[in-house]
Amino acid sequence: MAELTTNHFLFLSAALFVIGLMGVLIRRNLIIMFMCVELMMNAVNLSLVAFARETGTMFGEGFALFTIAVAAAEAAVGLAIILALSRRAHTVDADEFSILRD
Repeated sequence: MAELTTNHFLFLSAALFVIGLMGVLIRRNLIIMFMCVELMMNAVNLSLVAFARETGTMFGEGFALFTIAVAAAEAAVGLAIILALSRRAHTVDADEFSILRD
């Protein structure tokens, strides 16, 4: 069986990042867009861990763990904002939020 190299992990990370980016650019549902941003952040974490594996240091893993902790707090705040906006506008469609312009 072939050994996984850093290039394999970076290719997977790039693919996940592109999927997340396309989801943010194409979809208009705020929850889907939020999940795609989280997918992009996880793709960056994967590349950090891949580079840390390549260099033999723990800096990538440490920074990825810190990013995961920040992402958990960001997810709670982001979902609370989406919930508050959806209760006010009765939709989660990003194009329907004229509330934010007032």
